[in-house]
Amino acid sequence: MKKTLTVLGSTGSIGTQTMEAAELLKYDIIALTGNKNTSLMERQARKFSPKTVAMADENCAADLKVRLADTPVRVLSGASGVCEAASAGADIVESSLVGIAGLLPTLAAIRSGAPRLALANKETLVCAGRIVMEEIKKHGCELIPVDSEHSAIFQCLAGGAKSEVKRIILTASGGPFRGLTRDELKSVTPEMALKHPNWDMGAKVTIDSATMMNKGLEVMEAMYLFGVGPESITPIVHPQSVVHSAVEFCDGSVIAQLGVPDMRLPIQLALTYPARLPSLAGQLDLARIGSLTFEEPDLDKFRCLAVALKTAPRADAAPAVMNAANEVAVAAFLRREIGFAQIPHIIEDAISKYGNLPAATPEDILSADALTRASIKVK
Repeated sequence: MKKTLTVLGSTGSIGTQTMEAAELLKYDIIALTGNKNTSLMERQARKFSPKTVAMADENCAADLKVRLADTPVRVLSGASGVCEAASAGADIVESSLVGIAGLLPTLAAIRSGAPRLALANKETLVCAGRIVMEEIKKHGCELIPVDSEHSAIFQCLAGGAKSEVKRIILTASGGPFRGLTRDELKSVTPEMALKHPNWDMGAKVTIDSATMMNKGLEVMEAMYLFGVGPESITPIVHPQSVVHSAVEFCDGSVIAQLGVPDMRLPIQLALTYPARLPSLAGQLDLARIGSLTFEEPDLDKFRCLAVALKTAPRADAAPAVMNAANEVAVAAFLRREIGFAQIPHIIEDAISKYGNLPAATPEDILSADALTRASIKVK
């Protein structure tokens, strides 16, 4: 029987690549969700014929309902509609939503009994990792990471027992500004920051890569995915983005996963695991690449990574506050309301004010998130 799939965030960068993989694999699409891109959602709905689509934006949902009036596709709206679509009963739910918006739909998918969650929404674990992992265990949901680094770690861990793991080596491209000085970072523009040297990603993730906040978020995500403390995770800059991450075992052996920098590889593996099937990604040509280099990240220059590493062990609302402040700051930078170098300062200020708030429930986390967003004035 064909596997069934729901894609949360199907109109985003990861979502559109997931739809390519789903078409190649001939999976049946049960439900799709988006935010504001009604034109793309209409095309996806007509092509894949899901039973349900949901748009987080109420006005866009109303528009989409008119556009799809000649089809049997059910159109839902708002946050509740996205959560309902997440609970539609697919074999696999992929959460590729961006930011804290992924938290409640991801929890809805887990609680609905989805057999597998393919997780590309790192902020869900950053902000509510303990809660999410408890729900995963309670409902017997199989969690497969989609991020290229976490997919690599997931694969490398097959090389030994968990008790034999010494540390996780989390690679980072270093983004487009690895060679710039702190003073030079002050003049970075959105256009410069959106030109990632290796990866094709959405705007928010691309800016996070440029500030190296993305690597900080990934350290925090890895803590929950693999049950290790932040002291057991070593970020390292690898500009070629060929070694996607590695695991060092107690005997000194290091097992790494290599591949071309193409998100369709980890996306497809999350859908087909434990099977490996031909994908749309290209083959790795090591002779053409020639050399692979590694260096320690500059925490003084990339303050966002330093802030994330400092925040990672905290069990209060600090991770959620950090994430919310980062989302607000990145959006403000893209609107040219603040400079690139101001991003970490906004984040640190928010953590100092609200990081001590409780984070015992999803409601606590969303409350801290909302308070943080409301408090930040960038103009």
